[in-house]
Amino acid sequence: MDKNARAAMEKRMEIVCTNLEKNNMQAFYVPSGEEALQLVQSMLREGETVATGGSMTLKECGIIDLLDSGKYTFLNRGAPGLTPAEKEEITRKAFFADTYLCSSNAVTEFGELYNVDGNANRVAALAFGPKSVILVVGYNKVVHNLDEAVNRVKTTACPANCERIPCETYCREKGRCMSLSEENPVMTDGCQSPARICCSYLIQAYQKEKNRIKVILVGEDLGY
Repeated sequence: MDKNARAAMEKRMEIVCTNLEKNNMQAFYVPSGEEALQLVQSMLREGETVATGGSMTLKECGIIDLLDSGKYTFLNRGAPGLTPAEKEEITRKAFFADTYLCSSNAVTEFGELYNVDGNANRVAALAFGPKSVILVVGYNKVVHNLDEAVNRVKTTACPANCERIPCETYCREKGRCMSLSEENPVMTDGCQSPARICCSYLIQAYQKEKNRIKVILVGEDLGY
């Protein structure tokens, strides 16, 4: 990224941070994933209980390795060897975590968070439960408004995640949601596959509990 592009990006991130703060969310900007890792570590207390939603961003920044370092009580539903019942139990315990970490499918310039889930555990924890929530979000997930956020999920986030998991869905095969072939698609339109991962939708704007949600914006492309 050249100097002018970097300056434009940082100006845009400043606007997003200002509007997140207006919505009672604490906002930070860091240039790199490495600095995001350092900031997350400074926010956590050794010994506290932490949990995460599924997130490539957290992995790419080294945050999953930090949480699994032994310094924290990590409710890791992705740990090897767990049975489905054990994974479900850990997922439910996440609502009582001191800190919940994840990314966001999109963050608008107006300071709104937009997230879509299949099982709804992540959007549920974002809305209520854990005492503190930290989101780490790459610049690629910053959009102008909610219309762009919806489109981003249908054309980028869901197809990529269905490929990663993997899930046999239309968007995995075609690279975009089938609803986009309709004349006037709406947010919740999509396939009827039992593997569908866009089932529950959450938009967060002004928050009643000031600074419960903390958003770390990163000047790199991270995750999907």
